[in-house]
Amino acid sequence: MQSLLTGAAVSLLFTLFLTPLFIRLFHRLHWGQFIRDDGPVSHHAKRGTATMGGVVFILASVVGYFAGHLNNVRNITVSGLLVLFLMVGLGLVGFVDDYLKTRNQRSLGLGGWAKIAGQLIVATAFALLVLQFPRTAVGAGGTVISATPATTNISIVRDQWFDGSVLSFTNLFGGTIGVVVFVVWIWLIVASTSNGVNVTDGLDGLATGSSIFAIGSFVIIGFWQFNQSCFDTTLTAANVPLCYNVRDPLDLAVVAACITGSLIGFLWWNTSPAQIFMGDTGSLALGGALAALAVLSRTELLLIFVGGLFVIEPGSVILQRAYFKLTRGKRIFLMSPVHHHFELKGWAEVTVVVRFWIVAGLLVAAGVGLFYLEWLSRAR
Repeated sequence: MQSLLTGAAVSLLFTLFLTPLFIRLFHRLHWGQFIRDDGPVSHHAKRGTATMGGVVFILASVVGYFAGHLNNVRNITVSGLLVLFLMVGLGLVGFVDDYLKTRNQRSLGLGGWAKIAGQLIVATAFALLVLQFPRTAVGAGGTVISATPATTNISIVRDQWFDGSVLSFTNLFGGTIGVVVFVVWIWLIVASTSNGVNVTDGLDGLATGSSIFAIGSFVIIGFWQFNQSCFDTTLTAANVPLCYNVRDPLDLAVVAACITGSLIGFLWWNTSPAQIFMGDTGSLALGGALAALAVLSRTELLLIFVGGLFVIEPGSVILQRAYFKLTRGKRIFLMSPVHHHFELKGWAEVTVVVRFWIVAGLLVAAGVGLFYLEWLSRAR
């Protein structure tokens, strides 16, 4: 608990007080936002606003995580490091994209396929690493428990589904092919979350606030899994069916708290009118962190709720393009992603952002509620 509170506090103070220094630095480096001409006219005033702000909260999260473990270095776990690995790795892909945009002064940085290739390379390394580093302990009744950071199972709130069944890639396809399919599964999760946050990042504070809700939920999930961990040697045999076989649940809560704290401090400067944007550096990094937390906590499919807004936003783009092609020029929305639709309908930017935060918060509440409901159904 001390690591969680210390890490979150350090991360928050880092972004809250040091972001102005980064803003001045980015202006000196001419890292200013380039605005598309085909976007809402009101956005043209944002041209030149400092971008690549993801650098700030990525650094804050890493510093906060290690600061939280200063008094207990042994509690640094491979699971926490893997979350930071995916976050930093995708942040680097986004940084290259942002840098090319600012250098060339155009809205396109890396080509679409180049960006996807960068995401998949980092995701592949993550997928192979999460199947290593087993942790073994003696649980209730002398049962030997072993867990790697992730498994080849498809999980909602744990490896077992509500009916007790287990859907495993290795069981379906065999060892080697199952691992290959698992890597593809990780590709899908990482690409979906990172690009989902990237698409959502179109209004001041929208992606930042929504990510606070989504990533913050893993503080609750991780802490609950820690309290009900199968690695708790004091568990009775009766409690074994309720426990979570997650390798390092408390450290997942710690790293989630550090990222959430850094985002709260960053939001102070990113809210309307924003003085700094996160850029692709930040949006891809946040999507990576969200994907890693879901995979390592065995809650991948729960992302549909916890990251619900990051499903709706890219979904609106897909619907718009499909409908446009099928009807040969007709549109569902005035502009996609859907937050621009409401802007063009006359909603103030702050109104759109706050209402979308409410939607994101409700979806996160539904996800956390489903997580607890599964445990409650087993307890009964």
